[in-house]
Amino acid sequence: MKTTLRKITKIPLDFEVKSGEMIFKGYLEYHSGKLILLKAKLSGFLEKSCDICAEDFRMSVDEEIEFFLSDGIYDGSNNIDLDVVESLDGSVDIEELLASEIELIKSDYARCKACQN
Repeated sequence: MKTTLRKITKIPLDFEVKSGEMIFKGYLEYHSGKLILLKAKLSGFLEKSCDICAEDFRMSVDEEIEFFLSDGIYDGSNNIDLDVVESLDGSVDIEELLASEIELIKSDYARCKACQN
């Protein structure tokens, strides 16, 4: 799902995309200047290798995601506490953001149930 950032207004634009057993559901909303707020929930299950025993296990995911998208290079003039993802072509691909969030979760340290004890 690709969206043009200039078309996003103060009225939230809802989205929902899926990848395997993962669901990325939320909205995009104009914030100020070139900034668009993305607020979403990422939930479902991922296959991951345990960082202790290297066995594959099914990991439950339930994450709140919140960051800004910048229509162009972010100049840092706004004092904000959230991360900013820059879009150089004036659009955002929600499925690409989902894939990036999944890879971030996969890169985190995780243990299977057997190794948690």
